[in-house]
Amino acid sequence: MQIRNRQIAEVTILDFCGRIVAGEDAALLRDSVRSLISRGEKNIVLNMEAVPYIDSAGIGELVSALVAVGRQGGCLKLLNLTRRVYEVLEIVRLVTVFEIFDNEAKALSTFPIAPAYPPAMRAQAS
Repeated sequence: MQIRNRQIAEVTILDFCGRIVAGEDAALLRDSVRSLISRGEKNIVLNMEAVPYIDSAGIGELVSALVAVGRQGGCLKLLNLTRRVYEVLEIVRLVTVFEIFDNEAKALSTFPIAPAYPPAMRAQAS
């Protein structure tokens, strides 16, 4: 799995590519979120558009990340879940625990400190 980190105003977006499964992949998710928290970044979006599969270890790390960010007074949101990943979260009844978005601009607009969007993104968020 690969993770790309990008910043939009006060929000950090982690773009995931690949499966999130037990072992190095789940550890990479955990370490990435913990690293952001340690730097004081607590508004986080996990873009999972390129994640075809997640196992129980990956789900555990998502929940752990949500709790860790929440303890720091931050928000963690999920973006662009693939159908398969959404179905897994639905089966384990976590779709009501996470804030899930299918539009990046809408996800960003829900943070307490709403980032300034370029005009094109502002139109998409409406």
